[in-house]
Amino acid sequence: MKIILASASIGISELKSNPSAAINRATGPVAILNRNTPVAYLIPAADWETICERLDEADLADIIRSRAGETPVSTKLDDL
Repeated sequence: MKIILASASIGISELKSNPSAAINRATGPVAILNRNTPVAYLIPAADWETICERLDEADLADIIRSRAGETPVSTKLDDL
């Protein structure tokens, strides 16, 4: 059995019959189950936006770390 990474879950059949109710009831992530196995997660839009922002920040942090040893070059804004 797989671990469910949400505090709430709903069967896929129930989700199909009334998706609006499932979304309105959700206060956080909801696991979508098919035969008691998670097949997807439904998360609020604000949570998804936060995840995307954090992923972008992690990518930028990787770039910063990779360039940490480079020698800086002086330049003027007009030269760019």
